[in-house]
Amino acid sequence: MAAASRPVYRAIMRHLPEPDPGNPDTRSATGYLLWLIRVQWPSMTLGAFWGVVWMVSQALIPAAIGKTLDAGVSARHPAEIWRWSAVVLLLGGVSGAAGILRHRCAVTNFLGAAYRTVQLSARRATELGATLPGRIATGDVVAIGTADASSIGGTMDISARFAGAVVAIVVVAVLLLACDLRIGLTVLIGVPVIMALVGPLLKPMHRRQSEVRALQGRLTGRANDIVAGLRVLRGIGGEPEFAERYRAESQRLRTAGVRVARVESLLESAQVLLPGLFVVGVTWLAARLAVAGDITTGQLVAFYGYAAFLVIPLRTITETWGRFLRAHVAATRVVAVLALRNPLTEGEGARAHAALHATEAEGAGELSDTHSGVTFAPGTFTAVAATDAAEAIELADRLGRYRAADGVTLDGVPVDELPLSRLRQRVLVADNDARLFAGRLADELAPPRLAVRDSGSELETGSASQPEPALENGSAPADAAAVLARTARIDAALRTAAAEDIVEALPEGLDTEVTERGRTFSGGQQQRLRLARALLADPEVLLLVEPTSAVDAHTEARIADRLATARAGRTTVVFTTSPLMLDRAETVVFLSEGRAVAEGRHRELLTTVPAYRAAVTREED
Repeated sequence: MAAASRPVYRAIMRHLPEPDPGNPDTRSATGYLLWLIRVQWPSMTLGAFWGVVWMVSQALIPAAIGKTLDAGVSARHPAEIWRWSAVVLLLGGVSGAAGILRHRCAVTNFLGAAYRTVQLSARRATELGATLPGRIATGDVVAIGTADASSIGGTMDISARFAGAVVAIVVVAVLLLACDLRIGLTVLIGVPVIMALVGPLLKPMHRRQSEVRALQGRLTGRANDIVAGLRVLRGIGGEPEFAERYRAESQRLRTAGVRVARVESLLESAQVLLPGLFVVGVTWLAARLAVAGDITTGQLVAFYGYAAFLVIPLRTITETWGRFLRAHVAATRVVAVLALRNPLTEGEGARAHAALHATEAEGAGELSDTHSGVTFAPGTFTAVAATDAAEAIELADRLGRYRAADGVTLDGVPVDELPLSRLRQRVLVADNDARLFAGRLADELAPPRLAVRDSGSELETGSASQPEPALENGSAPADAAAVLARTARIDAALRTAAAEDIVEALPEGLDTEVTERGRTFSGGQQQRLRLARALLADPEVLLLVEPTSAVDAHTEARIADRLATARAGRTTVVFTTSPLMLDRAETVVFLSEGRAVAEGRHRELLTTVPAYRAAVTREED
């Protein structure tokens, strides 16, 4: 039975999200919302159609009831009573069926717009990669997938009811004009007046919603930072301070939210009060006309029904404005993300290809930066210390082309002219923002796509033209020699990173499954495993940013002693202020205000450069 019903289920269900979300209009928030309407126009049009049928069928029911009273009850014609009662029943049935179909389209519109927004934002975040954190707050990206997507979807949801409300008001106005000019004009004039009275509340609500959205993104980012660094915060005793900052920001958000709630409460009250007063006014006018004999009893009942019904479309219109304002605020944030472009594009044209071939010489790898004045010779082990850690991080990002890299050259060729994929193979930046991924630990450290060279001394990234070794049982290469060589390389990298004890303590060793982001490992363990992974990549130039900041002094000493030996013949640069690591470096470069101001051995700089001594010993200059 279940198998037989499955094709039917697939036939009636629509798959969301769409495989290709499309190319959005990122020129403005309004443009983005209009693009969403265009891109899903079939369901939007169908929803508007059923919304009109749903509202108009309800709008016609008072007229049918009035006819029942005048033509059937007052005239004492039973046939007319049955006839118009059947019309009322038919209109009720049409309204119910149209309401179901309208709701189905509305939900599709909601989910389509929301999922499409999430897809587009996630795609852009992926394209931006490492450049994303420096260009937009993490909390803003998270909020797009939650609050913003829901707000945008809500506007698409209500569009069907909005279309029905507008048409229904026009239909009711025409019916009233046909019955009595005075009441018809009252409706035609009263509806715009109500909209005008509600309008002044919309602008302050838009402004305050924008403020709340900004605070919400900042608070979400703060929460993410605290959770991600909770172990470290506890270790240095900083948890109470960050918790207090979070508490203060959450109170600011709460206060801003209360201000929005005040305006929204006034808007909600106006949505009830103004249409209610309108109903009272129309009913009073119709009653006076009935007493004067200008309209029939049936028309009086119909006019009251019209007035009562008009509350629904009037509230729908004011609700639509409120939702549109929330969606506009959300779309502004979405467009801000979608409009970002990754500056780290691939090199193109003959110049880039020439640059690529010019740097393929064996043993190449001299890396220079004119802005800071540093040059790292091929095959050297260099340490970089800075008075401000941010300066060192900025230099590492520039050398690795994770930000504007003008003035940076690899073997004399500007790195921004090199194909990015090739540059990533040759120059690797390993910092503490890197993550461990879920999966088998051995595959996390040395992915199966890495094939061992015949010499067994290096790892080379496989390409599409070089098929991977065959797999046995879907897990291990069929070539036993390759398996042994790969395992030996992993063991060597783990030893260099002083991470052997981590693997030995795991129940299944290298076959142990790593949880998402390596959460089961401590901060120091994660750092050592990330270092082992970087060593296994074996790039020509390895840039390590504070690789031992989360480990104890004994472990750090072992890593410092082994790192230079493991990287012999390759260019290695360590950005650190750790005396243990600095003492093992062949050369130390000291940065101050982004420029290299001193260079030499660690012990030599300690005695000759007071600012260097203050930076690495944490003493006052």
